Amino acid sequence: MDATLKQTTAAPDALTVRDVSHRFGDFLALDDVSLSVPSGSFTVLLGLNGAGKSTLFSLITRLYDNTSGTIAILGHDVRRQPTSALQRLGVVFQARTLDADLSLRQNLTYHASLHGLGPREAKRRADAALDLVGLAKRAGEKVRNLSGGQARRVEIARCMMHRPALLLLDEPTVGLDIGSRESVISIVRELVSKHDIGVLWATHLIDEIDETDAVAVLHKGKVLYTGTVPGLRQHAGIDDVSDAFRALTEDQGRSKSKKTTEAA
Repeated sequence: MDATLKQTTAAPDALTVRDVSHRFGDFLALDDVSLSVPSGSFTVLLGLNGAGKSTLFSLITRLYDNTSGTIAILGHDVRRQPTSALQRLGVVFQARTLDADLSLRQNLTYHASLHGLGPREAKRRADAALDLVGLAKRAGEKVRNLSGGQARRVEIARCMMHRPALLLLDEPTVGLDIGSRESVISIVRELVSKHDIGVLWATHLIDEIDETDAVAVLHKGKVLYTGTVPGLRQHAGIDDVSDAFRALTEDQGRSKSKKTTEAA
């Protein structure tokens, strides 16, 4: 076939969320949420506490069932193809999840066994993953000896054991000092650039955003903006990112208040 006649199909995004809503009883936690994370991109999910970031992560990871809309990881629907989807996913939750009485390597090899890796391959990957986060020399130490930032780096290493296409990180720098925060962010950004991984980084901290990041603003369960950082400033008509975010969320609050008053 002539090369000019061949049709090329674009690779699916690392994450696609389309028209997803979720309720807890009468409370609407997510309202028609849509966003995407391309492979090889660092996307910031920016929202205040209570915005719905953790709820969205729970739907993506199948801790909750999405009964509306679609969620796909590298094209695999998490409801219809949960095994295929979740095999391509790595997660760092806000709560710490390492076993403090096991060594760094043991935490990683146990994770590898859950993904069907044999002991020899698991050890090889564990040592390589710990090297990625600068902790290879401490592989035999117990996790309880680590600082908070070092423990986070081990959790990131654990995510890499099964070579995921998508990483979700839910407020991963909460409780860390400035140096540890910078180290964790730098490591994740390097994974994006070197391994073509899609990252969704949930945070309420404006200073964790880089000018080149994609950003999705989530506020009270609704996505108010998706796009670039310069686009966010232009959208709000304000040069400072922090002020642009504040203006966007405050405008949403005033809009809801006005609708409630009019309805009354």
